[in-house]
Amino acid sequence: MPPRPRFVARLGLADAVTATNAGLGFLAAAAAPFAPALAARLILLAAVADGLDGVLAAHTGGTPLGEVLDSLADVASFTVAPALLVFGIVRAEWELSFAVPTPALALALVVPAAFVVVGVVRLGLYTAYDIDRGTTEGVPTTLAATVLAAAFLAGVRDPVVVLLGLAAFVALMVAPVGYPDLRVRDALVMGAVQAGAILLPGSFFRVFPRLLCGFALAYLVLGPRYYPLLVEGKRT
Repeated sequence: MPPRPRFVARLGLADAVTATNAGLGFLAAAAAPFAPALAARLILLAAVADGLDGVLAAHTGGTPLGEVLDSLADVASFTVAPALLVFGIVRAEWELSFAVPTPALALALVVPAAFVVVGVVRLGLYTAYDIDRGTTEGVPTTLAATVLAAAFLAGVRDPVVVLLGLAAFVALMVAPVGYPDLRVRDALVMGAVQAGAILLPGSFFRVFPRLLCGFALAYLVLGPRYYPLLVEGKRT
């Protein structure tokens, strides 16, 4: 029997899910200028895939490729896609055009570009130094993208607010603050809320994206200080 191509032979199940995450990131980026709500839902679906690949790797065994592949996929889904989502929102609301260069257009381009640059560096640092530590320095790109996508689906459409939020994440991703990894059970609860935000974003007064945005913001603000204490309390 001839040997299988390396593209197939070296990939595990978790790696396939990670690669799917990257594909979802591309779809979200492509949809952002035309259907921002769909782009936001695809970003959240990519976040579900990002969590699922970790669970699969823990239960079925990972591969040496997995750690690198994960960060590469996250570049598409949690840096480029949310940056284009924000740019699309601002461009549409301010009626910006490349044919008429203005300071507003420059601002709408520079902030998303900075988000991508900082996000890529942050993912590289995570791959090099933070894997298997149980904590990571700076706001994770997945968390930033989840907040941005969920906030849009919850009704946050003001271009100034959205652009300021993206700029805040540029600073927070390089802040010297440690974020602990979520326990599997807590990640599953978050995933259930994400599923509601993806499947029923406008139902029940947008309750699912609002809940998701609230949970994500609570972890963003309180997680570094209180989540480790909560985890230790449950263990004891």
